[in-house]
Amino acid sequence: MSLTRLTLRDFRNHAATRLEGMQAFNVLVGENGAGKTNVLEAISLLAPGRGLRRAQPAEMAGRDGDGGFAVAAEMEDGAIQIGTATDPQAPNRRSVRINGAEGPAARLAEWLSITWLTPAMDRLFAESAGSRRRFLDRLVLAREPGHARTATRYESALRERNRLLGEATEPDPLWLDGIEAQMAETGAAMAASRAALVADLGTALESVPEHPFARPSLVYASEVPLEADALRTMLREGRRRDRAAGRSLTGPHRDDLAVTLAAKNAPAADCSTGEQKAMLIAIVLAHAGLTAGERPRLLLLDEIAAHLDPVRRAALFERLAESGAQVWMTGTEIAPFAEVADASAVWAVSDGMAERV
Repeated sequence: MSLTRLTLRDFRNHAATRLEGMQAFNVLVGENGAGKTNVLEAISLLAPGRGLRRAQPAEMAGRDGDGGFAVAAEMEDGAIQIGTATDPQAPNRRSVRINGAEGPAARLAEWLSITWLTPAMDRLFAESAGSRRRFLDRLVLAREPGHARTATRYESALRERNRLLGEATEPDPLWLDGIEAQMAETGAAMAASRAALVADLGTALESVPEHPFARPSLVYASEVPLEADALRTMLREGRRRDRAAGRSLTGPHRDDLAVTLAAKNAPAADCSTGEQKAMLIAIVLAHAGLTAGERPRLLLLDEIAAHLDPVRRAALFERLAESGAQVWMTGTEIAPFAEVADASAVWAVSDGMAERV
């Protein structure tokens, strides 16, 4: 089960675009700025969160529309319908409909498992820990639909605790007890899910005898206890310190994903751009093998083949085919995809329009 139809209305530069007849491999070809990545971004909104560009909904609305946008997808030839849209009267509020019923965005994770790589993510290992946490949480979410709700509850409690800690008057200890109980429950669950995924990724990466890409070594860098009671104690004992800092200094919101190039035992941040990209590809390919299940799996790979030599491109396509996921790729020309073009659905994208080739 995977996407069989995708419709964009007033989304970025796509006034009215419909794609159907998808295959296991789907390729969008066109010049820079044609709207290829916009299609991938639209698909990424069929998962909880802000999509692959982390843009505000109002930024995604087409300039020639009424200020809102709509993205709709069908699976099983229309038997399942998923969509997200914004209203011109509330341009930054994104609504979600699943089979005609409106619901929270977190429910999207119950229907689709979506992972992506974009050129902007090549800097992931040199950016802040927050970027790597978001990347890791996206990987967890693709495997555990409930992770979105857990993270939302944790973030809500964290904001409330930080608000109380920042007030001039001493916060009510009983009120803090309740907030910290929620932080401890959800925070320990988040940390446990992240740690389990990183461990499984490490095993998957080690199981590939001759990896065509740079093999990374992964460590979940965390001081968070995986037991809720222990984390609750840490939060309670850290109140005075956190109040002085004006924010919570303990919790999964401060964790990191530490990545090392195994062959050189070098931190990923110190490696070349090519090595960093290769490690990202290796992680995503390993992750694709961990997420097989009842939900359709989508891999969105923006400009993935542009800087790979023929050997690595062939290895990439082979691993993607083995993953069983529906793959969406973009490029400025069809040549890098020649090996899989005959088995792919290919669209030529130009000025916000997509035509099946």
